[in-house]
Amino acid sequence: MADQPTSMERFIQGILPENPVYRQLLGLCPTLAVTNGMKAAITMACAVGFVLLCANVMISLIRNLLKPHLRIVIFTLTIATFVTIADRFLAAYMYEMSKTLGPYIPLIIVNCIIICRCEVCASKQPVITAASDALGQSIGYGLALSSVAAVREILGTGMFFEIRVLPTAWPDWVIMVLPPGAFLTFGLLLGWVNWMTSRYAAKKQVKGSL
Repeated sequence: MADQPTSMERFIQGILPENPVYRQLLGLCPTLAVTNGMKAAITMACAVGFVLLCANVMISLIRNLLKPHLRIVIFTLTIATFVTIADRFLAAYMYEMSKTLGPYIPLIIVNCIIICRCEVCASKQPVITAASDALGQSIGYGLALSSVAAVREILGTGMFFEIRVLPTAWPDWVIMVLPPGAFLTFGLLLGWVNWMTSRYAAKKQVKGSL
């Protein structure tokens, strides 16, 4: 479709302008649940990225065969296939991390980000564009999880990737690695992103009026 964004536009928009967490507010359950450490956050981001890329490519390949009343079922079955692959891979090669993430890997099946991208992009545009969209959204999702996890891990434990970065005299803010810390960190970061976006838009408007 001529009015659809190009591959490059899809890729760029997914990282910041249409960031799935900070702009679209999707996938918040794992964002809050698995970000008390960087390793868990990065693993989750990689798993979601793998599923999103594979699902987008597959749905794009069969987009002309999709029936409107069956498309959500097809999306879900396709996503479930790749989630199972990711889940079994983690259980086989990263068992401790698989136990740490617990049910949140299987729950990728109902992650709104993936279903949304299948509906908005993959079911309407060619494979290259769908793949670019998935890569951009995956990077944006990874950045969001990493930003929340970095703040929580550093302030909560004084470490970053389990390596101490703050002095031992620094008191650990235990609340940051607990559920309230997830809500507090995400709320502050979301407010900061919205403030920066508004500020940028205001400056752009002023320059445009000159």
